[in-house]
Amino acid sequence: MNLSIALAAMWGIAANVLAMIPSKDNLWTRAYFLIAVGIPILGYVTFQNGPWIGLIVLAAGMSVLRWPVIYLTRWTKSKMKGMKAVDK
Repeated sequence: MNLSIALAAMWGIAANVLAMIPSKDNLWTRAYFLIAVGIPILGYVTFQNGPWIGLIVLAAGMSVLRWPVIYLTRWTKSKMKGMKAVDK
C-alpha cells in the first residue's frame, strides 16, 4: 500500500471517529475540516494511482460526507433553474 492510499484510509478512519462524537453544530465544522484536508489527499491519490482509483476514493469520501454533497447538489440545481429563467 502506498502513502496516498494510507493517508486516504487514515482520513476515512478519522472521519468515522469524528462522526461518532456529539456536536452542537450538527458536525458541519468537522465536515469543513474534512473537506479541506481531503481534497489534497484526493489529488495525491489521483496523482499517484491514476484517475480510476481517484474516483473510487472520491466516491468513498462522498459517502462519508453525504450531507454537504446533497446541499451542494440542491444549491447547484437552484442556480441552474435561475439561469434558465434568464435565458428565456
